[in-house]
Amino acid sequence: MSGEKNRPLLIVEDDPALQKQLRWSFDQYETLTAGDRESALAQIHRHQPPVVTMDLGLPPDADSVSEGFRLLEQIISIAPDTKVIVLTGQNDQANALRAIALGAYDFFAKPFAPELLSLTIDRAFRLHELQQENRRLQSMQHPTALGGLLTRDAGMQKICRTIEKVASSNATVLLLGESGTGKEVLARGLHEASPRKNTRFVAINCAAIPDNLLESELFGYEKGAFTGAAKTTPGKIESANGGTLMLDEIGDLPIALQAKLLRFLQERVIERLGGRQEIAVDVRIVCATHQDLKAHIKEGRFREDLYYRLAEIVVDIPPLRNRDGDAALLAHAFVHRFADEHKRGSMTLTEDAVRGIEAYSWPGNVRELENAIKRAVIMADGQQITREDIGLEHLNVANDFIDLRQVREDAERRAVALAISRADGNIARTAEILGISRPTLYDLMHRLGLK
Repeated sequence: MSGEKNRPLLIVEDDPALQKQLRWSFDQYETLTAGDRESALAQIHRHQPPVVTMDLGLPPDADSVSEGFRLLEQIISIAPDTKVIVLTGQNDQANALRAIALGAYDFFAKPFAPELLSLTIDRAFRLHELQQENRRLQSMQHPTALGGLLTRDAGMQKICRTIEKVASSNATVLLLGESGTGKEVLARGLHEASPRKNTRFVAINCAAIPDNLLESELFGYEKGAFTGAAKTTPGKIESANGGTLMLDEIGDLPIALQAKLLRFLQERVIERLGGRQEIAVDVRIVCATHQDLKAHIKEGRFREDLYYRLAEIVVDIPPLRNRDGDAALLAHAFVHRFADEHKRGSMTLTEDAVRGIEAYSWPGNVRELENAIKRAVIMADGQQITREDIGLEHLNVANDFIDLRQVREDAERRAVALAISRADGNIARTAEILGISRPTLYDLMHRLGLK
């Protein structure tokens, strides 16, 4: 019983009498209540309850279900693992089915038997616990395909989740980003996370091969197709059959070849150079470029129809300078890696070197940082790598430090000021938005000097 008491159950009900009845019926849980959509969302953010029971008719228009469905969609969006049990009227089957379609766990018609609803709530809690435990075990036993990609940046972490989501499909993915941002790392991660992981990953750089050779490299050629074609040779597309083909720097693909690639994407068959036989190929296409393809389309350098074939899923990778904390994180990892490779023992970065790494913009992104650290590991005289070893001695780096207390205080002041503005100065509403009690809010405002 004590274990259940620690499990939060959110009851969303605008009728005070029914709200009281529900709290009394389920007092074995840590019952939380909300009478409208905004207070319910505040409770979700504050307590993250595994299970929610909710009425669809909520203020400001309790006779309509629009506010209830809006709340249901928001709960599923911000807390997809939460089990929502919808309470409906006796003759409200259509709305009940709509709620299930939107992601609700179950529904009950009013008036309901508390004993039956209690069983459903208990089953929802158990399912939530099993899913959390299963996820924890999977993360321990089966590291993700992108586990080798180091990042603390929220934007990059979101990109990794996107890659993992689309990996199971056959959708064509277009990776956009500056040179050195890790486009091929993400492409390989996509392949490793897909059902094709046990087949070939083939990459070709469209900018590195002369135009007159690129067609034969991509599509292959038959014996005698041109001078020097001594034997039939499959191209990169055919070689990747069953696997994944990465077309790097797709923006440099000649306009004539773009038409041929488009035909392949539409029909999934190729013809070798000099051949007449159509060859069916099953391959996942991943493209990458640092160029602005939409600008190329306007200039007539890239086919618009091909762009929309390639851009089924577009992933925009931020440059290293826009990834908070990643430069220093990667630098430390590179030092350990290259020190092991070159038998330099235990090497570290000086504080001055770390500040220089954080201050530099790294126009060559991760590739430039990796090369700089590798050179520094080889050339450093001692076991500590300085800013001069990395080649950043020209930077004028301030000798500042991070004051965590000040950072936290500034963030709290901004959050409280924003909440006060949203609540139009209403203290009770402000506390609800922030997910804290009124006494806590008063203490916080006093400490921050806010009135």
